[in-house]
Amino acid sequence: MELVRDEIRRRLPTDGAARRLLHGRGRAFAGFEDLTIDSYGTLALVILHQPRPPEWLAELAGLLLEEVPGTTTVLLQERFLPNAPSRVLVGELPAEVDALEDGLRYRLRLGQGQNVGFFPDMAGGRRLVREIAAGRDVLNLFAYTCGFSVAAVAGGARRVVNLDMNRGALELGRLNHRLNGLDPRRVGYLPHELFKSFGKLTRLGPFGLVICDPPATQGKSFTAELHWPKLLRRLPELLAPGGEFLACRNGPGLPPGLIERLVASLAPTAERLGTGSPGKDFPEVDPDQGACLFHYRLP
Repeated sequence: MELVRDEIRRRLPTDGAARRLLHGRGRAFAGFEDLTIDSYGTLALVILHQPRPPEWLAELAGLLLEEVPGTTTVLLQERFLPNAPSRVLVGELPAEVDALEDGLRYRLRLGQGQNVGFFPDMAGGRRLVREIAAGRDVLNLFAYTCGFSVAAVAGGARRVVNLDMNRGALELGRLNHRLNGLDPRRVGYLPHELFKSFGKLTRLGPFGLVICDPPATQGKSFTAELHWPKLLRRLPELLAPGGEFLACRNGPGLPPGLIERLVASLAPTAERLGTGSPGKDFPEVDPDQGACLFHYRLP
């Protein structure tokens, strides 16, 4: 537990901002590969990928209350169980919890499935979108709860179209825009399946920026090896001349270099403008297995 304490002390959040306190899934901390800890204001979220004894959990909860300023509730999510259920270890679960990042708020959906609706390891991607979105029409594919859209509108995007099959996630995305006082007239939501919607998206375009942040797998709707090539082949239909696109690798499981090789093969004229990793809060023994963002421009 001393290792956990030391890592938490290195990453204490400021002003209630969202922060990854321990990134065990990167396998950089021997014995804690099953453990992730995030801080969201008064809430500490502990994610476990294998069982731990009750005594160990109680010790961890006490450590978080002691070391992380403002923490009053420790919530455990047990990813190793069906449907990844959550339970409170200490305190009471607030009715509403927001992730605060760079002055923007993102509502969490706790206890409603595996993902809480916010991905701390894409903070750098949201910052990049906020920096480059000004004056652009933006297409946000696999939008989920629309974190990239919030960042784009906050950065001055002229218009954002969010597409995702999950209507509930898009509704939470709509709330995220309201939480930040963003103009709803500049944001659209399409609860559609991507590969059945290219005609509609083409009519809505062209877009100066397209964000591609698919899940590693989504049943038959998206598998990386099959659907990344289909997506990359059709991207030019959606982009304005000189338009840019972001391709996100959002976790372990993809073959190393898959996205880079596919872009080089299927969009050989694309110019890579940059590559973004999550940063020091997300150490990875194998960088090819961590989240990453690839930034390209088509001539």
